[in-house]
Amino acid sequence: RQLNPKVSAFQRRFVGEVRRCEEMEKTFTFLQQELRGAGRVLGPCPDSPRAPLAREALRVQEQSEQLAQELREVSRNRASLRGRLRDLRQYLHVLREGQRFTSLPAPLGSPARPRAFSDREPVLDPSLHQHLDRKINFVAGVIHPWRVSAFERLLWRACRGYLVASFVEMPEPMEDPATGESITWVIFLISYWGEQIGQKIRKISDCFHCHVYPYPESDASREDTMSGLHSQIQDLSVVLEETEQYLVQVLDKVVVALPTWRVQVQKMKAIYLVLNQCSFDVTEKCLIAEVWCPVRDLTQVQDALRQGSYKSGSSVECFVQRIPTSESPPTLIRTNKFTAGFQSIVDAYGVASYQEVNPAPYAIITFPFIFAIMFGDVGHGLLMFLFALWMVLYENSPSLRQASNEIWLMFFEGRYLIMLMGAFSIYTGFIYNECFSKATVIFPSAWSVATMANHSSWSSAYLATHPSLTLDPNVTGVFQGPYPFGIDPIWSLATNHLNFLNSFKMKMSVVLGIVHMGFGVMLGVFNHVHFQQRHRLVLELLPEMVFLLALFGYLVFLIFYKWFKFSATNSLVAPSILIHFIDMFLFTSNVDNLPLYQGQVPVQTVLVVLALASVPVLLLGTPLYLCCRRHAPRTGRPAPVAAGEQEPLLEGQEAGNSVNATKEDVESGGHSHDAEHLDFAEVFMHQAIHTIEYCLGCVSNTASYLRLWALSLAHAQLSEVLWTMVMRNGFVRLSYAGGVVLVPVFAAFAVLTVAILLVMEGLSAFLHALRLHWVEFQNKFYVGAGYKLCPFSFTPDAWE
Repeated sequence: RQLNPKVSAFQRRFVGEVRRCEEMEKTFTFLQQELRGAGRVLGPCPDSPRAPLAREALRVQEQSEQLAQELREVSRNRASLRGRLRDLRQYLHVLREGQRFTSLPAPLGSPARPRAFSDREPVLDPSLHQHLDRKINFVAGVIHPWRVSAFERLLWRACRGYLVASFVEMPEPMEDPATGESITWVIFLISYWGEQIGQKIRKISDCFHCHVYPYPESDASREDTMSGLHSQIQDLSVVLEETEQYLVQVLDKVVVALPTWRVQVQKMKAIYLVLNQCSFDVTEKCLIAEVWCPVRDLTQVQDALRQGSYKSGSSVECFVQRIPTSESPPTLIRTNKFTAGFQSIVDAYGVASYQEVNPAPYAIITFPFIFAIMFGDVGHGLLMFLFALWMVLYENSPSLRQASNEIWLMFFEGRYLIMLMGAFSIYTGFIYNECFSKATVIFPSAWSVATMANHSSWSSAYLATHPSLTLDPNVTGVFQGPYPFGIDPIWSLATNHLNFLNSFKMKMSVVLGIVHMGFGVMLGVFNHVHFQQRHRLVLELLPEMVFLLALFGYLVFLIFYKWFKFSATNSLVAPSILIHFIDMFLFTSNVDNLPLYQGQVPVQTVLVVLALASVPVLLLGTPLYLCCRRHAPRTGRPAPVAAGEQEPLLEGQEAGNSVNATKEDVESGGHSHDAEHLDFAEVFMHQAIHTIEYCLGCVSNTASYLRLWALSLAHAQLSEVLWTMVMRNGFVRLSYAGGVVLVPVFAAFAVLTVAILLVMEGLSAFLHALRLHWVEFQNKFYVGAGYKLCPFSFTPDAWE
């Protein structure tokens, strides 16, 4: 906790040490950039070194600065040698290419005569050579290939053609010192007559950033210059090679030492940043820190402080003392690699308030089950389960854990969640009796076609005119009882199987949704009891359960009652549940829709009255109770309530005094006086919003669970369409021959199955299951208005 909020960051106690750490980090950044420039990769720290002491930190700073200085000098020398070697090579190429032009019998570069318009006509009349009393000069160098055309055009216009320019590409590419790219430079040789023309040429060359080199006049001097250049290039190459070897040695030292130094300095900086949050007492001889700590870890904190005092040689031992506070403690939920994924789903909605019921343990079962209802298929679930099982078995592999792909890391972090979703999808796939949209005959079918054929009037003419035949369960022996597990496979051959599955999955979704919501409402009992709000059990939880069960719980009862009461013999006279449910709110009865049981209308009337009566209780109960409690005569101060498991701890503090706590907080035991300053209008408004949200939400949330029915049918139909359009056509058109052609057909089927049904449909079902948990389930009992405990830690994800 920050105990110096009004003190500037530049005025705190350990600002000098923090600056020293930042200076070392700048040095480390320079060293890392040099490594990256040399193509070297800095590996992770092999171990976890402890934070260095002050003397060790000075040694690290000295060694790192020494290495940085060596790298700067060596890099500077290497760059200078490379630049000098590049210039010498360019000069050598200039002389070689210029030799081809200047060794001709007629010298180049004489002023052009006005009548010389032909390229084949000589530049100078050879008979005039002996009469020339002025010599021809040369300007030679290299230029970037992109600037050649503009350079040549400007030379011609500025010098009015009183020159001869020759351009040729360099035989080998060389590095551009400005960009570091390897380009093929262009060599130019300009011959001119007159000093003024020469000055113009040199100025234009400087403007175009040309590298101009001196050009000897005679062939002998050019030969001598080239031989000297050869020897200098050889000497510089040897020196450059030794310099690069020394640079490699320095970089090797950096690669070995830098990972450990980075971790040590980051730990040291983190410690000083924490110490800057502490407060000094009046004598400035000890540090005071206020921290949150779980009670379970309190003994470990005391042992760590005791060991720290002993190792530092302090004569005064550090100690821990609890202090009262009015602040809400942070929330710490301990997880492992299995529960971390489910807890992340809950925390994405909101971090649990302190000691609030955590939905994550229940989501471990309900989340994959609700997902599997929408994704029920044995084949697809098995593929998902095997994929997650592979990640679980190789979870310690560095290549899987340290991947840079964010999408892959998201899958990897939720590997246990995906494995459970696949396992539950296999279970619901067996219930739906679907494996890649095809039914499997695990048990013999309960429907007998032979019995129906023997006891019916199916003649040859009848069979010829009726492609679809109806199995009548009223005929003895045709229907032999329910299928042992799941859906009977004969329904996959029926033309009305979609109507049958529609009715089954729609009612199943309603039943599971109401059970899920009712379970969420019941979890509120633990919150009310734990936070000493027992009045909410009677004034909120009881009306909520009455409203939910009287209306939608009764709907679940009607579904099961109709399933049990009506069989194949009397199914034709079975009434409509939807009509009965509508008549229930209208307080009427429909003559055409027969009642399910005797006295149904009075029972429904009583249930609706109970549901409506629970609304004003839910709306006015809590505000009136709190108002009456505030105006009740008080005989004394209320007894303090236990602060819970997690409490704030104070290091090096006298009992009963906190740096941030006021005197009233300490005297009252850290409990606020909100109950004494209640605003009745605010409480009533909050309760009205909660009542409206709950009552309307019961209707909308129940309808929202119908997405289980819709997505389940959509997944089954997509799977069936994919089989029919790809695999079935492949079999039919090949007439079960040509197995080689089936290879691309199956490949297309597999790719579409993974891309559409596993990835897209799986993501869709995941998002819908997420919504059902966040909106329909957790809002019945979960507030999620807390904040996480962020302890001081040396783990990389805490300080990187």
